[in-house]
Amino acid sequence: MYTFDSDSRSMFSLRVLLLTLVLLNFRLLTSAETVVTCDGFVQHLSCDTGVISVQSATCGRTSSQICSVGRPPSETSNTQCSIDVPAIFKRCNGLRECELNTQGLAPKDPCFGTYKYYTTNYICIPAETSVTCHGGYSYLKCENGRIQINTANYGRTDKTTCSEGRPSEQLQNTNCYSPNALAPVSKSCNGLESCEVCATHTVFTDPCFGTYKYLAISYFCLPSGVCSSIVCEHESTALNCDEGTVISIHSANYGRTDSTTCSTGRPASQLAKTDCYALNSQTVVTSGCEGKNNCSILASNSVFSDPCVGTFKYLYISYFCVLK
Repeated sequence: MYTFDSDSRSMFSLRVLLLTLVLLNFRLLTSAETVVTCDGFVQHLSCDTGVISVQSATCGRTSSQICSVGRPPSETSNTQCSIDVPAIFKRCNGLRECELNTQGLAPKDPCFGTYKYYTTNYICIPAETSVTCHGGYSYLKCENGRIQINTANYGRTDKTTCSEGRPSEQLQNTNCYSPNALAPVSKSCNGLESCEVCATHTVFTDPCFGTYKYLAISYFCLPSGVCSSIVCEHESTALNCDEGTVISIHSANYGRTDSTTCSTGRPASQLAKTDCYALNSQTVVTSGCEGKNNCSILASNSVFSDPCVGTFKYLYISYFCVLK
């Protein structure tokens, strides 16, 4: 139980009100977009302001009408066909625009003989961005609040960024992603008002030899008052807010984004994969906790599914306590 004098109560109420306005503004900016693209064509996602945050991405067929022109009924009649496409999350999150050739993008064919289409739901989140060419330093700064890294990639996803003076052969590979970029950037910057990160393969390893690379980062400036929780797999986390306030989820992930968290006593093979994300993390946590004064979530495959078999996972949640 907390007790406040009148000045403390006023400051507490003001802080909570500001956080409420921040979240309200965030929600006003994040109306969802849905893009449907027939198999084999190019899917285009873009944000006029902010950066892309993919909410769901599937390949399959749930309607006999979509992408059906010129197709025989045998290729459009199966409407119980769907598979998640993690590659869309990986390639588009944190970018202002993203183009994807959908041919062969799904991890496997969910229904042989059926003509499929890709359905991607995404929002545009008001994140800051930084792009630094190989060998340079990326400087991140928050005038108000603390840095929270959203996405990071050392590689190349287009032919124009950091291309000046470079031969064509160094720009052709636009499917170049560092497998461990998020972990070192998060470790260097999260929770700080400013930080710098060197864009070099000695920090991130070389994901595509012979390609000229750059470091692309998107990040939030979180106001003071954000709460966070980390709990290892098979354990439960409890989120709590003071009386008169309720939980508002900011972000969540069940998986693994670094090799040190929840690592005690675990073999290296269970810690090596650091780009592990359960696609339903935000949905599950929001469903169980949003608008409540307190809640409990189990970090388990039975709750979130298993996004990376053989990896020991953990659940990370960041949230605010806002006025009812």
